[in-house]
Amino acid sequence: MRFTRLRLNGFKSFVDPTDLIIGDGLTGVVGPNGCGKSNLLEALRWVMGENRPKAMRGGGMEDVIFAGTSSRPARNHAEVSLHIDNSERLAPASFNDSDLLEITRRITRDVGSAYRVGAKDVRARDVQMLFADAATGAHSPALVRQGQISELINAKPKNRRKVLEDAAGIGGLYQRRHEAELKLNGAEQNLARVDDVIEQLAKQLGDLARQARQARRYREIGAALRQAEGVLLWRRWQEADTARADAAEALTERTRLAGAAEAQAQNAARLREAAEEALPPLREEEAIAGAVLQRLIVERDTLAAEARRAEETIEALTARITQLDRDAEREAQLNHDAGETITRLEAEAAELTQAGEGHETALAAAAAEAHAAAEVLTAREEDHSRLTEDVARLSARHGSAQRLLEDSRKTLTRAEEAGQAAQREMEAAKSVLAESAGKLEAAKAEEAEAIKTAELAEETLTEADQARAEAQTREAEARAQLSSATGEEKAIRAEVAALARLVDRDAEEGSQLLDQLTVKSGFEKALGAALSDDLRAPPVGDNSPSGWVTLPDYPEAQALPAGASMLSDHVDVPALLARRIAQVGLVDAGEGARLQSALKPGQRLVSREGDLWRWDGFRAGAEDAPSAAALRLEQLNRLVELKRDLEDLNAKATGMAQAHEALTARLADLTAADKAARDARRVADGRVADTARALSRAEADRNLAEGKLETLAMTLKRHHDEATEARARLTEAEKAVADLP
Repeated sequence: MRFTRLRLNGFKSFVDPTDLIIGDGLTGVVGPNGCGKSNLLEALRWVMGENRPKAMRGGGMEDVIFAGTSSRPARNHAEVSLHIDNSERLAPASFNDSDLLEITRRITRDVGSAYRVGAKDVRARDVQMLFADAATGAHSPALVRQGQISELINAKPKNRRKVLEDAAGIGGLYQRRHEAELKLNGAEQNLARVDDVIEQLAKQLGDLARQARQARRYREIGAALRQAEGVLLWRRWQEADTARADAAEALTERTRLAGAAEAQAQNAARLREAAEEALPPLREEEAIAGAVLQRLIVERDTLAAEARRAEETIEALTARITQLDRDAEREAQLNHDAGETITRLEAEAAELTQAGEGHETALAAAAAEAHAAAEVLTAREEDHSRLTEDVARLSARHGSAQRLLEDSRKTLTRAEEAGQAAQREMEAAKSVLAESAGKLEAAKAEEAEAIKTAELAEETLTEADQARAEAQTREAEARAQLSSATGEEKAIRAEVAALARLVDRDAEEGSQLLDQLTVKSGFEKALGAALSDDLRAPPVGDNSPSGWVTLPDYPEAQALPAGASMLSDHVDVPALLARRIAQVGLVDAGEGARLQSALKPGQRLVSREGDLWRWDGFRAGAEDAPSAAALRLEQLNRLVELKRDLEDLNAKATGMAQAHEALTARLADLTAADKAARDARRVADGRVADTARALSRAEADRNLAEGKLETLAMTLKRHHDEATEARARLTEAEKAVADLP
């Protein structure tokens, strides 16, 4: 079973979809502690059917779902897919219809896990058996986790046996044997259950036999009961038939009675029709009687009213009679007094007559005087009576005028006092209104200023937010670039260190000519094909048995075939190699075979790809393994390029780090400015709210003052009208008092 790809989505630290390509040979994942390397192995075990939360380093299986960070929300599900190469068709028959098997496990919070092979939903057992048949799985010892080596060393023989079984590829057989044992155990349990069921059925058969006997007894009793019910029904039918005959006779009698009643009803109908014919005159008489009754009722009511008036008149006359009786008694008393006076006067007159005898003349004169005095007295009494009446009338008018005068003065005083009080209250209300208006204007100004401040704070906040967002974006970009540059620098540094170790290790093996030459990038394979492992020989003296020695140049240089260039134009070699490198030509890969026959002794042609054509007929293709010298030259050139790139990356990373630090400081300043702007905006909003409340209170106070002022103005006008009216009445009263005699 060969895995080709592992895809993770929302699994632990892999929140974004991540693909791990598993190529042929050895695939390694390198990273610092905490970067998620162990999560890859756990994802592989999880998708292969692992159901133990502890094996996933969690308290529950849902802990494998990404739990969220301060900048990213938690996920609701996690999914891991494993791609398996099935080109050899070794999968089980149910899954062996394609060259690629995609096994997917998906877990959702509060729902659980679901497995899928391709587009088909399967059970967890199917997935586990698929891997067990391939001698692997979630518990395979081939998946080495932390601490598993020590566990294997200290493992019991049973556990070591499990390792050997997996290595032998018979783990699936043991899984299937386990399943078969489970099925056999289930079958045995089912058989035991069948025995129990048979025993229960036997008991039920006994119960059914007893119930059958009861049913037979029931049928016998039912037959006897139906016979008894038949006899009973016949008796009831006979009684019902007798009752029917009696009912028929009764019906005949009732029919006869109904005919008589109908004749009586017809007679009653004729009488009713006759009564209805005689009813209209009676109704007319009733209407006339009603009208007469109504008229009599009206007359009765009228007479009752007249009687009440007569009674009232009688009561009034009775009262007058009583008053007249009292007046008569008083007059009788006066007559009695007058009689006594007359008697006394007659006595006095007799005495006077007796005494006044001889004085008739004087008496006549006195009588005349008395008569004149009586007339004068009568006139004076009449004048006195008239004057008394005038005085009484004038006194009443004077009292009325005085009361009117006093009332007018009091009314005028009250009206003036109320008007003055209203005037004072009006002045106070005007001052309150003016003060309210001032407060209102101040509140409006303060509100406008607060709104302006809030708008400025809002603009500042918007600018600060935009600047902070831009700074955050730039800082994130700078951080990403710095992280990318740092990662690239670390990768190059690691490659440089590895190449340096290789180069240093090769250099420690001894002095070699390879370390004394340089070659342009891209021509390493050509030089390696031309000189091969001869470059690894050291320069030596004349007496050394093996190595490179310096020889003079050829008297005449041998020309290379037409179309071949000098390899020495692309390499820088010491003088030891001058004779050798002068005999090497550089051609294209397709030209070497054509020009090989034109080579002179000692000459050879090479291509940039590493092909070799020698003068003696030997040729070597570029597909052959490159020589160690070529690899060494490529490593040296690569090391030089990497060092140059490393210097550039160091400078770039330094600049990015400085830019990131500057952007971080700028972001901190903008964050502080944003916080200050938010505080200012919050203060401005609070001030706007306070000024709005103050403005509302000022408007309410102004409205109250205006309403009170309007009310006081109306009250003042009313008091003014009352005072004017009181002054007019006072003037009239004073004039009336002045006109009184």
